[in-house]
Amino acid sequence: MTAAGPDVDAALVERVKQGDVRAFELLVVKYQRRIERLIGRMVRDVDLVADIAQESFIRAYRALPQFRGESAFYTWLYRIAVNTAKKALVDLKRDPLVTDAALSGGDDDDETSRRGLEPSDMATPDALLASKEIAATVNAAIEALSEDLRQAITLREIEGLSYEEIADVMNCPIGTVRSRIFRAREAIAQRLRPLLDTRDGERW
Repeated sequence: MTAAGPDVDAALVERVKQGDVRAFELLVVKYQRRIERLIGRMVRDVDLVADIAQESFIRAYRALPQFRGESAFYTWLYRIAVNTAKKALVDLKRDPLVTDAALSGGDDDDETSRRGLEPSDMATPDALLASKEIAATVNAAIEALSEDLRQAITLREIEGLSYEEIADVMNCPIGTVRSRIFRAREAIAQRLRPLLDTRDGERW
């Protein structure tokens, strides 16, 4: 999300509106990983993530003539993806349960994967184990959140959206976003506290 990002997106959107399908393909390439990551946090069934992402892009393509540019393109796209994922869950009558594949985390080449957890020359086995424990606890804490809190903290901490953008995506007041993120962070901290307390303040 560079400063030039929104301007580039706006130019591509205009080209799509004029019938340039290639311009839309560029937008898909740019945002596919982010959209799949977002959907993966909601659905957590890796077999469904790609299908729902594809459906999200199809819906976005069809709705693009109505896109007025009042929000950033990716904010608008995220909202479509969130709604598509929610609809898919309702249609399938599935609870968003964690699958083995989701737990193993198949996105090693993702820029947000926790590279810091990989062994390095400096990492002792104890430090590495502690880092993995912390990561597992954070993930478990996020999984245990209600859908609204999980979505808010994912958009903020993983996707890096601003409070204003999250309010736009989640279609709620900014105060509600702040409250949800605060509550999510508190819940995660509560799960982490016992783990950190037993380490005698040791830093990794």
